[in-house]
Amino acid sequence: MSIHIVRLGTPRLPNEGLRIGTVRRPPRGVPKSEFAKQNWYDVWFPNLAPSVETMKLGLGAKTPAQWKAFARKYRTEMARPDAQHDLALLATLSRSTNFSVGCYCADEAHCHRSVLRELLVAAGAKVEP
Repeated sequence: MSIHIVRLGTPRLPNEGLRIGTVRRPPRGVPKSEFAKQNWYDVWFPNLAPSVETMKLGLGAKTPAQWKAFARKYRTEMARPDAQHDLALLATLSRSTNFSVGCYCADEAHCHRSVLRELLVAAGAKVEP
């Protein structure tokens, strides 16, 4: 059992399980009834998405220093007790069931899900490479 880190809207992986959208906003122009059918997500969980302000930093990051500033700010947000509880919950679930978490960004290396991957591993989650 494990967590897959995915790009939302892409075809599902074999044994991926429940797809959780860790995004601030739902996909634009897609009716709620189509989210799962179109491989966006089964459950929306914005708790682990960057705040709007932090998300803008990440989207605007053009240099390694700007990306580091984004990652630092996102990690600070994820250090809050409520976020730590959410990470611990997902880490525990990863030991008994397959599921995935994801975002819309094309490049995981330049997306909050790359930092989320590290945070989940640090919380003890079993995460697919």
